[in-house]
Amino acid sequence: MKFALFSLMMNLPNAITGEAFTTQQKFQNILEQAKLAERLGFDAYGIGERHGAPFLSSSPPVVLTAVAATTSRIRLLTTVTVLSVLDPVRVAEDYATLDQLSGGRLEMIIGKGNDPRHYPLFGITEEEQWDSLGERYRLLKRLWTEEEVTWEGTYRPPLDKVTTQPRPLQQSIPIWHGSASSTLSTELAAQYGEPLFTSNSFHPQAKYKALIDHYRERLDHYGHDAERAVIGSGAGSLYLANTREEALRRYKPYYDTFHATASAQHNQSPFKDLEDNIANGPVLIGSPDQVVEKIVNYHAAYGHQVLSISVDGLSHSEQLEQLERFAGEVAPVLRRELPSSVWDNAPLLTQQPATPTPSAPPAISPIF
Repeated sequence: MKFALFSLMMNLPNAITGEAFTTQQKFQNILEQAKLAERLGFDAYGIGERHGAPFLSSSPPVVLTAVAATTSRIRLLTTVTVLSVLDPVRVAEDYATLDQLSGGRLEMIIGKGNDPRHYPLFGITEEEQWDSLGERYRLLKRLWTEEEVTWEGTYRPPLDKVTTQPRPLQQSIPIWHGSASSTLSTELAAQYGEPLFTSNSFHPQAKYKALIDHYRERLDHYGHDAERAVIGSGAGSLYLANTREEALRRYKPYYDTFHATASAQHNQSPFKDLEDNIANGPVLIGSPDQVVEKIVNYHAAYGHQVLSISVDGLSHSEQLEQLERFAGEVAPVLRRELPSSVWDNAPLLTQQPATPTPSAPPAISPIF
């Protein structure tokens, strides 16, 4: 199994100490997180996209560009890019720029997002979200793979022989499809034979497994090999301690604080409390052995090759503690027991000379 650390850049006062990051401190915290993730051997670092408090992640390409400047190996994910409300021309330009500056380390996860506050900000209704996502996704694919694109649709003005600049460094920027609530996302992913990333955050395993099963069925329908499906999964929250009881006691204030926010309540989690979520939901709270056992259980249901975790909301010292424990006590076991070939090839890293000289273009390695 491969591992990604991600953040929605949630900035709430600490539930136990009352410690509050300024906006600038939170941005610095994110950069430190990413550098630590690379040092600890995580395979990817992701920034989600939200457009309202308590989240500061309204500009993932800007944040990930700063991450790219302070790291050298770790892949950069968008978890997720809310493509349903964004102009594909702007997305194509911003993320191709990031791909160039990062040396070809970008992988994009697209989705409609799960926070309804972004719809009025960008001028579409919630009822239009799926049609909007599909149209914008298809245009983005063309802008990255074709030149002189001529196009006409519903959600932006027509294009006439447009070639966006810069072009991506990678021959094809990998696109994953975020999945949380509807078969419309799994259908789109299956149609194009592209990887799926299940959010696996707020509901019981059966809900997400049904969407993954649908994705595999539709892969076969569209002529793709479902046996080669590439799937990633979120994991709710992470908190490791020597015993389940200690982990529950230490994490409960954080859980209660976040689930009191309007953003969390919008997701309508069916779990009555943290104990119920630990027993019947996706959160990874307990001893390292217990967390390994739970991840293995979810892998048996999902067959995922990539796992993403988050330490949002914890104190700075606890973030470090949790990442170090996960990297030292959980990840090695899962890498051994659940081997994954995803990302086995190194990212496309190029070193440009100070004075460009004519040369053959670098060979591009496949992502998977």
